[in-house]
Amino acid sequence: MRHNKKFNHLGRTTSHRKAMLSNMASSLIQHKRIATTLAKAKALQVYVEPLLTKSKEDTTHSRRMVFSHLQNKEMVTELFQNVSVKIANRPGGYTRILRTGFRLGDNAEMCIIELVDYNENMLKEKAAKKAARTRRTTKKAEAAPVAAEAPVATEEAPAAE
Repeated sequence: MRHNKKFNHLGRTTSHRKAMLSNMASSLIQHKRIATTLAKAKALQVYVEPLLTKSKEDTTHSRRMVFSHLQNKEMVTELFQNVSVKIANRPGGYTRILRTGFRLGDNAEMCIIELVDYNENMLKEKAAKKAARTRRTTKKAEAAPVAAEAPVATEEAPAAE
């Protein structure tokens, strides 16, 4: 029975699963976006988000803790020098999963997992949405200024004579 076993084993042994998640996390940090199955992406999200949180604090201890998970010096350096600078102000939610459909051979659900702050297209759309937003007024608010302007115009005419 699988009581209280809450994470997806992905049909692999413990050592294979740890190695796979480590390699996928390194690829995500290197390329900022990878395509994979939905189950692997969800497992990777749980695996990599604490590492990204640890990278915000650049100490020897946090570097060693991240290295124990990634086992790749270049990716640890990339994470602490470039990625942590971009995610410094974000309180969490560093990754995004976008579903892309189903794989042709076995109908597995495919997706793209990416680092949120590195998708320039979505950042541009978000900025455009904020700029395009306007306030809507009611008819009463529109009618009130028109009535207020009319007496002002009649008062100016006698003063000009």
